[in-house]
Amino acid sequence: MLVNISIILQYKKALEVFNRYYKYEQIIGSERIEKELIPERAFREVIANALIHRTWDVNSNIRISMYEDKIEVSSPGGLPSGISEKEYLNGQISQLRNPILANIFFRLKYIEMFGTGIRRINESYKDFAVKPNFEIFENSIKITLPIIKTKLLLTTDERIIMDILEKGNILSSGEISETTKLKKDKLNRLLKKLIQKNYIDIIGNGRGTRYFKK
Repeated sequence: MLVNISIILQYKKALEVFNRYYKYEQIIGSERIEKELIPERAFREVIANALIHRTWDVNSNIRISMYEDKIEVSSPGGLPSGISEKEYLNGQISQLRNPILANIFFRLKYIEMFGTGIRRINESYKDFAVKPNFEIFENSIKITLPIIKTKLLLTTDERIIMDILEKGNILSSGEISETTKLKKDKLNRLLKKLIQKNYIDIIGNGRGTRYFKK
């Protein structure tokens, strides 16, 4: 984490680096859509929690380690007094270590509600196979945010198809082709691969075949 700058600027700078390396753009038809390798909401919560709940009376800094497949954030200080590990992991943080700082972050709308950051981090990953990991030590807490696995296992064209099938869309190959502009033969090969990879399934048969995300 950057030092010798304000806490608010530390938060903003961390988000700038995240946006530079963990976001990308996809072109679907005539649209340019911004996508995330790691849920930005989860990263925001992790950084805000690290700043709000860290111990400030020790000579140690928050450490953000960014890798191709994950981000690790280590924060000085263990659990706040009176909070068990189970309560922490369940998002039941009733005591704030730095209430003034927490109130500032709340007023700036960097956090939504006191003591609910862990729950929101987990909610950000609810639709993905990979999950965040929480390690609690006596003098520190480390949170690991993994890359959303589908982004690593899919080709660019496969990602485009998966994005179209988001939000419960059930589409025919013709409808998918019209949106992606992929040729019929190539699209059929890609759809077969996605079925084999267990990302999508089909209903119907023949001309009535429709594809949907699992």
